[in-house]
Amino acid sequence: MTIRKKRKAVHAVKAGLQVQSLSKAGSSLTLEIYARKEKLGELIVGRGSLFWYGRGRQKRKRIQWSKFAEIMDTMAYGPRKD
Repeated sequence: MTIRKKRKAVHAVKAGLQVQSLSKAGSSLTLEIYARKEKLGELIVGRGSLFWYGRGRQKRKRIQWSKFAEIMDTMAYGPRKD
């Protein structure tokens, strides 16, 4: 029988939810992402797109949902072979 060592969590995520109405603009989920207690960035998930603020950045990067799906598919499955 092997005994596994318990690993310490490296990442942590704090969540905040702003809901005016699920179908209205301005409703969002904010995720603050940390690694070893150091903030990596902030992800704001909204109805039309998502926004990324990197650590210590003032400008955000907007990503449309269709572009996000394309990026994730490429990362998970490699480039498309049409």
